[in-house]
Amino acid sequence: MPSPTGDVQAFQAHATDADLDDLRARLAAARLPEPETVHGAAPGSRRWEQGVPLADLVDVVNYWRTGYDWRSFEERLDRIGQFRTAIDDLGIHFLHRRSARADATPVILTHGWPGSIAEFVDVVDELADPKDADAPAFHVVVPSLPGFGYSDKPATTGWGTEKIAAAWVELMGRLGYGTFLAHGGDWGGNITTVLGGRFPAHVLGIHTTFAEGPPGLTTDGLTAAERTWAEETRAFYEGPRGAYAKQQATRPQTIGYSLVDSPVGLLAWILDKFAEWSDTVDSPFETISIDRVLDDVTLYWLTRTGASAARIYYESHNSLDPELRVDVPSAITMYPRDIEKCPRLWAQERYRRIVRWGSPENGGHFPSLEVPEYFVKDLREGLAAVLAATR
Repeated sequence: MPSPTGDVQAFQAHATDADLDDLRARLAAARLPEPETVHGAAPGSRRWEQGVPLADLVDVVNYWRTGYDWRSFEERLDRIGQFRTAIDDLGIHFLHRRSARADATPVILTHGWPGSIAEFVDVVDELADPKDADAPAFHVVVPSLPGFGYSDKPATTGWGTEKIAAAWVELMGRLGYGTFLAHGGDWGGNITTVLGGRFPAHVLGIHTTFAEGPPGLTTDGLTAAERTWAEETRAFYEGPRGAYAKQQATRPQTIGYSLVDSPVGLLAWILDKFAEWSDTVDSPFETISIDRVLDDVTLYWLTRTGASAARIYYESHNSLDPELRVDVPSAITMYPRDIEKCPRLWAQERYRRIVRWGSPENGGHFPSLEVPEYFVKDLREGLAAVLAATR
């Protein structure tokens, strides 16, 4: 396999002690509002209907200040392997784990918002070097989106999903991967769709937990469950639950001041989404580790990327080309509690070669964190079906 080019440099994450001390001091001095007026509601969705409950936030803030260990996350990133390279004058950070298997296939995993590379740290090793010798293996690349984590913050407009997809092709080429597979969810799923549609000479096929049919499709032929999917998705984006997206698509700078200045404000903004979008009854921590959520939030905090990450909505909200079609083999999984679920009848109008369609019983918007074992199994099986269709 070709070696990476000299444009790729090793990188090591290391926050200063002063930055970590400052974070703890800010947490200790945080000014908090009074409890929500549904305070004392029984466990369930109503308890969160005004946002993150005060008692829950206080518990997480106290653990963040006194028990959470950022250094262990830094060490995990370093063990996987971290690198940076400049593409179109923008520094791009990424994890890269080569498999020991000679038959491994390159795959790029792309996160979304409010996620980060933290979404994938628990699955990289098993994808690269599976315990089961019969399972497919992959050379795994996990980039940080522009404006996220240790990637640079764009200083001009233009870094939308189309440009990011083109940058990923360049990135994979620099690593010696002229052809590769792609996976993503949320914005990563949008970017993965663009990769499959725009770059079929490089992208062998895709696996995604995001699918979006072309506009103007009718509900004719949909099952009752699929009609419910379509209505729930429409209601999400057109109703109050989609307000965060409208805010970040129109005024990312305004919300960015609090996200960069207040760790408690940042935590509440992100924790609200982990709670609402995960397949849980009362708390995201029913299925997602509090440490993994804090890995994600702390990464945003230390890199001061609350505003720059929000700008992906300004750059790309509702921007998926209605004419774009994906002709490479595609595996699509719709998790039941995700915020956007597309009926297969609609999806196949854009994704022309769906070789595997998954509808698991459990899981929400963050499957690699909520159901990691199932996520790895599903991703492997989906990518294996994609590879089989290319032969």
